[in-house]
Amino acid sequence: MHDFPEFMKAPCNKISSDSQYTTGVEGYVFDGSDGSQMAFWTCAADGISKEHVHDFEEYFVVIQGKYTLMIGGHKIPIVAGEEYFIPKGLAHAGEYIAGTRTIHAFGGNRAKREIEE
Repeated sequence: MHDFPEFMKAPCNKISSDSQYTTGVEGYVFDGSDGSQMAFWTCAADGISKEHVHDFEEYFVVIQGKYTLMIGGHKIPIVAGEEYFIPKGLAHAGEYIAGTRTIHAFGGNRAKREIEE
């Protein structure tokens, strides 16, 4: 597969570009009853995720492509099939290549929809 299934890309779940730290990335979000979120991202072009911090934990897995996580000046390449856990409060940034797809789980409310309910 080179894309997420259509049912995962419902317009009502599309993430607003205003709530992203990146450009050229399309994302969709699903909410847990405990306030956690799952986000599915597809990168259309090479790009950078600006350094940021969450007040909740983050877990992600690369499905396709490559994401290079940057923490404290260190570059950590993560390729398809690999995963990473980011503790809350840890500043992080990243670089990604076109075609990269990732799934993220956030221990809090991270993403806002384009169309809020």
